[in-house]
Amino acid sequence: MLMLYCLSVSGFGKIKVVTSYGYIADITRRIGGDNVSVIALAAGGMDPHFITPKPSFIAKLRNADLLIINGGQLEIGWLPPVIQQANNPVINPGRAGFLSLMELVKPLDVHNEVSRAQGDVHPDGNPHIQLDPFHIPVFAKAIMERLCKLAPGKCEIFRENYTAFEKRWLEKIILWEQKLSPLKGRKVVEYHKLYDYFLQRYQIEAAGTLEPLPGIPPTSRHIAGIIDLIKKQNIALIIQDVYHSSRTARFIAGKTGIKVVIIPHDIGAVKEVTDIFSLFDEIVGRLAGS
Repeated sequence: MLMLYCLSVSGFGKIKVVTSYGYIADITRRIGGDNVSVIALAAGGMDPHFITPKPSFIAKLRNADLLIINGGQLEIGWLPPVIQQANNPVINPGRAGFLSLMELVKPLDVHNEVSRAQGDVHPDGNPHIQLDPFHIPVFAKAIMERLCKLAPGKCEIFRENYTAFEKRWLEKIILWEQKLSPLKGRKVVEYHKLYDYFLQRYQIEAAGTLEPLPGIPPTSRHIAGIIDLIKKQNIALIIQDVYHSSRTARFIAGKTGIKVVIIPHDIGAVKEVTDIFSLFDEIVGRLAGS
C-alpha cells in the first residue's frame, strides 16, 4: 500500500506538504526544493497555542500528501478538528503522510500527572522544541527521510539538499555560540516558558516567569515577587515574546532598571525574520546586543 502511494506522489509532480507552523515550512522547502509545494497554517506572530482555524485549512489538508506538525500537544486546541473535517486518511497519525517532530527529541518538563491547578501545562513536555538550534538538523533529516519515502525517485535530491543545509547550519551554530558566550551562566526571566530549550542549550538560567503558572496572566502578588527576585538574584534580562503584552515586563523594568528584550519564536514573528536562519540570527543578535 505504501509503495503504491509513493509511486502516485512521485509520478504526479510536487509533493503537497502542509505544516502547522512557519519554521517547519521553511525547513521543508529547503529540503524539498522544487519538488514540494509547502503551506504553513499558522502565521508567525500568533500565539502558537491558540490558532483560530479557518475554513481554508480544511481544503489545504484535504489535498495534502504530507502533514508535518510540531507535536507535544501544541496544536491540540485547533488542529485535530481540522484534520477530521478534511477526511484525508493519508495524513492521519500513523500514516506515511503524517510526521510529528516532538517525537524526535527529548522534551523538557514532562508531566506524568496534570491538573488544572498547574495551569496550561503539556503532559508530553514543553513543546517549544524549535528554539533549540541543535534540534533543527534533526527535524531536517526526518523531513528528508519522509520525503524520500513519498517520492523515492527524488531521494538523491532531498539528501543533497539536506547535506547542504546541515553544513550551513552547523557553521551558523558556531557563530551563535561565540556571540552568546558572555551570557553563559547569567540569569533571565521569561514571560512564558517559551525559550527554555534555547536557554538550556546556551547555559543561561531561566530564573522565573512573569506568568505565575503557564497560561495564567501575571497577578499583582506574582509581579511583586518577580521584582524581589530580580533585585536579589542579579537577573540580567527579561525575555519577552511578541504575542503577549509587554506591559508587565516594562512595568517591572521601570521598577528594577532591568532591560526587556523582545525576541521572536517563529518565522514572521518580527519583520526581520523571513526564514529559519534569520530566526536564530535575530534571537542571538537581540540577546547578545542587550
